[in-house]
Amino acid sequence: MASLNKVFLMGNLTRDPELRYTPQGAAVVNLGLAVNRYYKDKSGQNQQDTCFINVAVWGQMAEVCNQYLQKGRQIIVEGRLQSRNWKDNEGKNRTTIEVKADNVQFMPNRAKEEAKEVDLGEAPAGFTGAEHNASTESNEEQGEVN
Repeated sequence: MASLNKVFLMGNLTRDPELRYTPQGAAVVNLGLAVNRYYKDKSGQNQQDTCFINVAVWGQMAEVCNQYLQKGRQIIVEGRLQSRNWKDNEGKNRTTIEVKADNVQFMPNRAKEEAKEVDLGEAPAGFTGAEHNASTESNEEQGEVN
């Protein structure tokens, strides 16, 4: 049975990035993203719907996002949906669904600017990303974020 878990979102940051590090030293930044949808209702009136989405960015891209992004900045996120479970302070089971970003593209601040690409360098020889994804996923599942 085939399945696909891939999202592409373009929106504006609702808050400044929140950078933290796991006990193992992995960087993770949490972003709040507002995505708007414009449409006309049955009476022909223009309407706007806003969806607020949490995005988790890991590794060096997290540090770059923390350095260059701020509230209001428009970005494009490519990633996948991921659910997390935890117990709150009252011991109740809680669940959330967020986007785990694979790629974040910074959009220009002004119409004249071009989208800026940040060079993260080359991956070490033999690095496929699978090792990184497996280790960060286990950190996420265990809630090991400072």
